[in-house]
Amino acid sequence: MYDNRLSFRTRNRLGLAAAAMGLMVSVSACSASATSSSSTSSTTLVIGVSLSLTGDFADPGKAVQRGYQVWADGVNAKGGILGRKVEMKIVDDLSSPNQVVTNYQNLISRDHVDLVFGPFSSLLTVPASQVANRYHYAFVESAGGGPKVFAQNLHSLFFVQPAPVVEQGNVFADYILSLPAGQRPKTAAYPSLDDPFAKPIADGVQKRFEAAGIKTVYSGTYPAETPDLTPIMAKIAAAKPDVIVSGTQSQDAYQQVKSLVQLHFNPRWLFMSNGANSPTEFPDKVGKGNTAGVFSAGDWFADSKAAGSADFVKAYIAKFGGTAAGIDNSSAEAYAAGQVIELIAKRTGRVDNQTIINSLHSGTWPTLLGDLSWNSVGAPQGSYQLVQWIGGALKPVFPASVAQAAAVVPKPNWAG
Repeated sequence: MYDNRLSFRTRNRLGLAAAAMGLMVSVSACSASATSSSSTSSTTLVIGVSLSLTGDFADPGKAVQRGYQVWADGVNAKGGILGRKVEMKIVDDLSSPNQVVTNYQNLISRDHVDLVFGPFSSLLTVPASQVANRYHYAFVESAGGGPKVFAQNLHSLFFVQPAPVVEQGNVFADYILSLPAGQRPKTAAYPSLDDPFAKPIADGVQKRFEAAGIKTVYSGTYPAETPDLTPIMAKIAAAKPDVIVSGTQSQDAYQQVKSLVQLHFNPRWLFMSNGANSPTEFPDKVGKGNTAGVFSAGDWFADSKAAGSADFVKAYIAKFGGTAAGIDNSSAEAYAAGQVIELIAKRTGRVDNQTIINSLHSGTWPTLLGDLSWNSVGAPQGSYQLVQWIGGALKPVFPASVAQAAAVVPKPNWAG
């Protein structure tokens, strides 16, 4: 879910960027080597993708690329899709909205790829999906779930995550409101980054909590440029809320935790929309001992029992090394996009764009992110999982159907 961790300032700056033509990298699904193929054949299923391999989105863009590659390797090892070898033609968009448009136009009208997958971020997904829609291509994408993506009302777009990103807080609200009335928090604070992916998450929880009688003792927004969040967190500590619901991205989440540690204020519950859901960055930035008890939302975990998850982890480590705990969610989400195509081919015996569009507007589709389904504009109809840091690791704790541990309440004291 990297998409919703990007700063508002970064997206605005990139929105003004115009870039030269990016480097085209054609990645064979069965190897990491580039190819020069620019046309499709009946024996090859070519899937075109524009990804941020350089520029501000390069790190998450490369994580998405790894997910696509692992999926393609796996499906080719099984004989391909309907007997056709999968080839991923991946093009660098330099993290530029202008370049992403050029890339998809070239992939479709010049290279005549069979299918396309989406880029990284809502910023690039919006213009890219418009190109695909104009050419009547299905647009299966795993990393662009902001409100503007669905506001386009495109019938050909499908966001491969459990729910729109601004709904991440719903699962925490569901958990709190499922508790007996006497065990729920009485007061709450809502510090939020001024960001279209962060603030709406906290606002949504606040609305539901207030309707349930949970009193708001602090609600405020800070800009991305805020150098020190200690004064804001000091106001919250003074109000002594039972629960803090933070609309965060990444750096501000780390700042909030560090400030609360310095202030020696430990709320009974602490939910952070993003930042805290990174299995590697969060403990590195705040200290492993200060992660204990912090809640966040997620869609995939290395020990998930969902369809294809174990195969994905094994194949990822074999190809890229490392450990299961170090696999980025963006890679799993990209892999799920491939799973969807594979399932359609298996169910229908076809893999053309219109079949993909028609198929995904009905039924549910089992992936390593769980069972996915979409509405008429491509917004997924499920929910994220509530996760909590327990014993130095992120564990799903709600809903009961996916829980691997019981939620720890109250939150353990800061390690300092």
